[in-house]
Amino acid sequence: MSKFLIKGGSPLSGRHVTPGNKNAALPMIAATLLADSPVTLTNLPAINDVRAMLELVAATGAHVSVDFSARTATVDPRTLKQTELPAELCSRVRTSILLAGPLAARMGSVTLPPPGGDVIGRRRLDTHFDGLRKLGVVLDSEKLPFKFSVPFGLHGTRILLDEASVTATENLLMAAVLAKGRTVIFNVACEPHVQNLCQMLVAMGANIDGIGTNKLIVDGVESLHGTTARIAPDYIESASYIAAAAATGGSLVIDETVEEDFEVLEKPFSRLGVHWTRDASGRLTFDSRSCELRVANDMFGAIPKIEDGIWPSTPSDLMSVLIVLATQAEGLVLFFEKLFESRMVFVDNLIGMGAQIVQCDPHRVVVKGVSRLRGTHITSPDIRAGMALIVAGLCAEGETTISNAQSIDRGYEAIEDSLTALGAQITRVEA
Repeated sequence: MSKFLIKGGSPLSGRHVTPGNKNAALPMIAATLLADSPVTLTNLPAINDVRAMLELVAATGAHVSVDFSARTATVDPRTLKQTELPAELCSRVRTSILLAGPLAARMGSVTLPPPGGDVIGRRRLDTHFDGLRKLGVVLDSEKLPFKFSVPFGLHGTRILLDEASVTATENLLMAAVLAKGRTVIFNVACEPHVQNLCQMLVAMGANIDGIGTNKLIVDGVESLHGTTARIAPDYIESASYIAAAAATGGSLVIDETVEEDFEVLEKPFSRLGVHWTRDASGRLTFDSRSCELRVANDMFGAIPKIEDGIWPSTPSDLMSVLIVLATQAEGLVLFFEKLFESRMVFVDNLIGMGAQIVQCDPHRVVVKGVSRLRGTHITSPDIRAGMALIVAGLCAEGETTISNAQSIDRGYEAIEDSLTALGAQITRVEA
């Protein structure tokens, strides 16, 4: 257990190097088990969820070699033999469920204890299970641990997802690439990390059409080979640091960003008065001196709404930091969290710090800025809320203590070191 001690009031300024996308790294690690030869992943983020996922892959018998200083991991799946996954490791990460598709495809069976992860509301597995059944997987979803088997082999089919779930899309895709025949999956998630996984699978020899759309067409192949795949930069992490720089009145340069990602992020940030520039190389520059944190109203002065949704809507993972940023922007704005019923639970901490927030229900809050936040003792409930509370502490008066700091380590790499390099006064204390 650890906690962060933050002394607010220092603007964040400097250059930030964004690591690989957490939400791409985890399914890409799972996908290495589909190959018949070694797979190397580059630009690997050194975060706890990645470490746990690599341990899970190693628990299958695959040989895992990791060099976090070089940001690389190589998985040799030729020694894969174990299909019963350890309960303790599965409980650490939500994405342990992503091993169901690859192991069912490669080994014909898998025993999977319930996955863990953040408690931000119900995170159903029905979409995974329904799709896997259509591909030929047999399982009893009423008993634990989950036992998957493929008695007659995987076969192509047509699947209409009942929700555009990112992890269900990834799981079914990884099973379908080795299924016999054609699989057509409708209503898939098309987030950048899903596209990153698709590109990796294609490099391994998969036949996938429709990447970046809500329909994927997969023609199964006999086998996949090894490759080297690069994990794209984490736009959620970049945006979190931009929010921190904006809330504290600082400036920031991020060397590598993807144009399509930041086209989507531009709308919610500009609504709060935050603007940036990007050059042809992908370098992003933000400077508070050229911005005014002020809520841009809708036509005729109506109070605007920032709401999340499936890509290319505002990502749910950014809602928490955007709410904190809104406390420092002049005006009124409604936030509507549509995907997770417990995502907003952390706003009680902000109210306790002096934020002017009205929580309408579990999904909606109205934020009035500018609020003078004051330091206090709070607890991080999950990765994204934890980062938001750090941002609140950085722009608050006095000292803020954030307990359960290790929850933030699951998604943000060396957070206190990166923030200190930008001028923050933050230290970690081990309990």
